[in-house]
Amino acid sequence: MLIKQVIAIIIFLVVMLAIISEKVNRAIAAMAGALLMIIFNILSVEQGLHHIDFNTIGVLIGMMLFVSVVKNSGVFEYIAIFSAKKSKGDPWKIMLCFVILTAVLSAVLDNVTTVLLIGPMTIVITQILNINPTPFLVTQILASNIGGTATLIGDPPNIMIGSAANLSFADFIINLGPIVLIILFSTILCFKFMFKKQLFVDDKSKEKILNLDEKKAIKDKPLLIKSIIMIIFILLGFILHNVLNLESSIVALTGATIMMFIGKQDVDEILSSIEWSTIAFFGGLFVIVGGLVEVGIINNIAQYLISATSGHLVLTMLVILWLSAIISSFLDNIPFVATLIPLILTMQGQGIDVMPIWWATSLGACLGGNGTLIGASANIVLANVGQKNGYPISFKDYFKIGFPLMIFSILISTIYLLIRF
Repeated sequence: MLIKQVIAIIIFLVVMLAIISEKVNRAIAAMAGALLMIIFNILSVEQGLHHIDFNTIGVLIGMMLFVSVVKNSGVFEYIAIFSAKKSKGDPWKIMLCFVILTAVLSAVLDNVTTVLLIGPMTIVITQILNINPTPFLVTQILASNIGGTATLIGDPPNIMIGSAANLSFADFIINLGPIVLIILFSTILCFKFMFKKQLFVDDKSKEKILNLDEKKAIKDKPLLIKSIIMIIFILLGFILHNVLNLESSIVALTGATIMMFIGKQDVDEILSSIEWSTIAFFGGLFVIVGGLVEVGIINNIAQYLISATSGHLVLTMLVILWLSAIISSFLDNIPFVATLIPLILTMQGQGIDVMPIWWATSLGACLGGNGTLIGASANIVLANVGQKNGYPISFKDYFKIGFPLMIFSILISTIYLLIRF
């Protein structure tokens, strides 16, 4: 087992270095790592498939297809032009508007769906203003993970925690809503300071925006009406998917299938819009992390964590918060949270009040996703939107912004948890 653990760690580190160096395409690096995990018998093909989160993959594919149909109506151009005109072409006001919209939608939808909707609008508006969309995309990545922390359905770890601890939608809003608002406001202030010099638009571009007629952006009015109706149904589906006993992927894929049927678009063209490099990256990453789970590395980390704090509530709460955040920056947070849940339940069985630990796990795992470009699903999706349109976001450039702001948000969370509990 020790040899397998060493091999698994080496494979993981080599893949991470390949992704960070950006000398190898991230999808190829992840797929190669997954194959090496199987070739070196760290896990079997069946075990590898078991570790792939097909719910996340399904949500990604479903919403990619849905957005591909909807964009043919011109709705993204309409919203982009409308918001730009209301902001008088001021890039900071536009950024602020999109950050708040991303955070709110990430709380009521999931953050992957949100960025798939917001991303295309961002590209359209920045192209009209003739400015670099990268700062806008980076701020939306951060806002999506912050907003997703606030609710039961905003981020997958919260769904898992809610199920294990029997917590309701209202419990998350009451306990995490206030701190999420504080973190979002603080992060927005940081954005103003960090991107002030990059957000410059000349008067000619502003005038160009003000002269645009957003109504002319609508290319297909019947498709627009169908899209709005379907967006409402999908939104309700995401909010009620636990009540309906449906996975969020089923909601997304059903919405996409209905939209392709009633939208009367070229189905082959719509299907070709799926970003297979993103899907391949996630599939490979799930298998690599699955390898670490199978040889007991993640479980060892969690066990060591509990024993090191000797069951001291406040210390355990803070260690879990920080450890979850750091690990979730580089690893997928789903298997780590899945490993922590039975340990927290064991502590509960020993008569310890574990409620503060549940909230620490949620804050650490969800906000930790902001640490690196591979920390959360939304990060990868928006990075690929930028790359597809000729504005790649590098691992290093994102790390310089994302990691310090992630640490900042965890510091605020630490103060909140100490005061609250």
